[in-house]
Amino acid sequence: MSGRSGRSRQASGRPFAGRSGHGDRDGRPGPPDEDHGLRSLLGARSVAGQVLLLQVLVAVLLISAAVVAVTFQTRRDSEQEAKSRSLAAAESFADAPGTAGALVSPDPAAALQRHVDDARLGSGVDFIAVMAPDGTRLVDTDRTLIGKRAEGVERAAEGTAFAEIFEGAPNDAARAVVPVRAPGGGLVGLVAAGVAIENVGEAVDRHLPILLGSGAAALALAVGSSALVSRRLRRQTHGLGPTEMTRMYEHHNAVLHAVREGVLLVGGDGRLTLANDEARRLLELPADAEGRHVTELGLDEDVAELLASGRTVTDEVHLAADRLLAVNTRHTAPYGGASGTVATLRDTTELRALSGTAEVARERLKLLYEAGVRIGTTLDVQRTAEELSEVAVPRFADFVSVELLDPVLRGEEPTEEHTQMRRAALSGIRADPPLQPVGDRIRFDDPTTPMAAALASGHAVLEADLTVAHGWRAQDPEGADAAMAYGIHSLIAVPLQARGVVMGMANFWRSERAERFEEEDLAFAEELAARAAVAIDNARRFTREHTMAVTLQRSLLPRVLPEQEALEVAYRYLPAQAGVGGDWFDVIPLPGARVALVVGDVVGHGLHAAATMGRLRTAVHNFSALDLPPDELLGHLDELVSRIDQEEGDGGGDGITGATCLYAIYDPVSGHCCVATAGHFAPALVRPDGSVDFPKVPVFPPLGLGGGPFETAELRLPEGSRLVLYTDGLIEHRERDVDTGLRLLRDTLADQGNRTAEETCRAVFSAMLPPHRRDDIALLVARTRLLDPGRVADWDVPADPSAVAPVRAACGRQLEAWGLGDIGFTTELMLSELITNAIRYGSEPIHVRLLRERHLICEVSDGSSTSPHLRRAATTDEGGRGLYLVSQFAGRWGTRYTPTGKVMWTEQPLTGEPQPVAGLLLDDLSW
Repeated sequence: MSGRSGRSRQASGRPFAGRSGHGDRDGRPGPPDEDHGLRSLLGARSVAGQVLLLQVLVAVLLISAAVVAVTFQTRRDSEQEAKSRSLAAAESFADAPGTAGALVSPDPAAALQRHVDDARLGSGVDFIAVMAPDGTRLVDTDRTLIGKRAEGVERAAEGTAFAEIFEGAPNDAARAVVPVRAPGGGLVGLVAAGVAIENVGEAVDRHLPILLGSGAAALALAVGSSALVSRRLRRQTHGLGPTEMTRMYEHHNAVLHAVREGVLLVGGDGRLTLANDEARRLLELPADAEGRHVTELGLDEDVAELLASGRTVTDEVHLAADRLLAVNTRHTAPYGGASGTVATLRDTTELRALSGTAEVARERLKLLYEAGVRIGTTLDVQRTAEELSEVAVPRFADFVSVELLDPVLRGEEPTEEHTQMRRAALSGIRADPPLQPVGDRIRFDDPTTPMAAALASGHAVLEADLTVAHGWRAQDPEGADAAMAYGIHSLIAVPLQARGVVMGMANFWRSERAERFEEEDLAFAEELAARAAVAIDNARRFTREHTMAVTLQRSLLPRVLPEQEALEVAYRYLPAQAGVGGDWFDVIPLPGARVALVVGDVVGHGLHAAATMGRLRTAVHNFSALDLPPDELLGHLDELVSRIDQEEGDGGGDGITGATCLYAIYDPVSGHCCVATAGHFAPALVRPDGSVDFPKVPVFPPLGLGGGPFETAELRLPEGSRLVLYTDGLIEHRERDVDTGLRLLRDTLADQGNRTAEETCRAVFSAMLPPHRRDDIALLVARTRLLDPGRVADWDVPADPSAVAPVRAACGRQLEAWGLGDIGFTTELMLSELITNAIRYGSEPIHVRLLRERHLICEVSDGSSTSPHLRRAATTDEGGRGLYLVSQFAGRWGTRYTPTGKVMWTEQPLTGEPQPVAGLLLDDLSW
């Protein structure tokens, strides 16, 4: 029985443990979403949420109580049923025939055991036991208990049958104990029958699903109905909580009645629904105004019509009694509530005057902003003054005149003399003001004039009424009368000052506008003038620097082309609009009637680029004086630029930072042209038939990069060919790339027939000049000529001193044939000396050539590279004075080297008288 008791406790523990909490059967917590929903429900702050929470909690409590009550009732009924069944089974077995007789038999267990087992199965009880009167078990369904004494059977032993819930060994049960009497009435034994408590619990468990399902259904219905009620309540309260609703109500009253604007709420039927205290005060509403139609409130007709119409207006001004009210109306839909109109009223009586002042101030600020944008758009002094006069008309003044000091107009520093200025700008609402025109000199001699007073004080001076301005009339009575007759009646004179220096004067005049200038206008006029003065000073500084740079650049460029007959030359040069650059060109006459053409470009703009250009141009002139070929000249120039860059870089300077150069030598005798370039564009060649070509010239890096040794290109130019040299500013700019520029240049040069150099320049500039020049443009056009063979004579000279006389005589005859007999003697003398020295000190071949150009050119060439030089001859020396004679009689003379030797040359005018040779003994010229 102890084992049966243990099983009973375990069976009764498991089902009730599952029903005792909110978890699952093994005690784990519910799903997270259920916990989140519960937390949300518990954390509800709105009125609707709290009502829903309370309704759900009440429903849960009521349903839980009902389920518990039903559960207990069911268990009680099950126990009562078990006791009744046990009592019936015990009585039936006790009253059964043979039970009493078996108890008094010698072996009751053998007689009753089978009957006990059959009775237990038939009666549906868990056990039946037959006991002796003292409670000792004689027969039991659990045979292990036979012979053991049962507890709590004393009442049955006394002859009273009973049923009870027994708690104890061998197990808890609903049992009944009935006495068994013999036929004679004596007590012979006891019969006990019962049902284990664990089986009674199983009966209750069978009813629990129905009970819990019913409770869940009831809870769902309760929650659903509560949710519907809560949803309705949420709509009515807009999801607000009790505290928020209380606070909103308090704030509503505080704002509605404390705000300094009137608030009206008018329903769709035109009746007043709500009015705050300010609205009642402004409209003088009666106490019972709410609920009455707006037309019955005694309002102004316009205000009543506006409120009743439902129109939407913004700051519409209406007169109510002696007040000016700004009315705003808006529809309440779709913002909540019934259809209607909300109106706000603001008293603008006192703000009306202030609004006009604020509007004027706003307009002035806007005008100052526009002045900052519109004044100083260019770096031109005259245009900046015009912009000042234009920006103030007509919003501030009817006419504006601006006078500037003459040095300021020229870009120079202003002087201390302020009594005379030049009118630089005049603008107005009409074109015929009685004021001195632009360009006139304006004098401020009388110190009582507003202009002179402003210049003396450094601040704006106001003449609100010119009819009583005697100082203004004293300067020019006739002009003052004309201005007043025109209608000019008010003036502000403001000095234009920058950095504390007076630049000029600005005068603001009013004529058409009836309002006079006031004290408040002075600050605005001074601010406007101050901004303009800074812009004028910036333009003046730029003008000065630009003028200095242009002056420097022009002084460094050739002003006139040298006289020569080998080429017909025309050129164009335009500096960049933003500032001067480093482009240059040159035409350099060389010995032997040859001409050098040079075009170069220094990277950058400004004074540094212009100065660098001058240095390079001077270097080219010096190198060309040595009569170097183009490739050698560029080599020397490249070395010079590298040295300059190194020196200026070490000294913290900018260096040259890049330069290009093209150098060409044209010989009119042979028609050959040698060209070399260092980073520059190749020239364009226009042949006499009109075809255009860009000759292939070896390309090398710009100067200063060590790109040598350079190479030359040999060109054969027929007479009438045009060689076009240019810088990159002509063909390349922001809207055009290099290829397009070269193509356009080719088309322009080939557009017409055989034009002159000047016509070519005009055509190229007309077709290719960019609208805005960001770089300098240099264009050089050279039209070739060939020297008439009849003006050239040459002879080969044997290396024999006896050959000097025949060659000298032949040269004399040639000079006579050219009509140059006047210079025959001196020419023969110089040729004799040069030929003699070539024979004595030089080597073959020896050649003599005479060229009759603008000058008579004599050339003696030989195969030696030894150069003659001057030296001082002693008084006792017998020779060494031949070249001195040459230097005295020749206008120019010198030596140039050729691949095969050297050439000694002289130039002398075609006409002239022999000059005395002074100091012959002091100056010795020898080889």
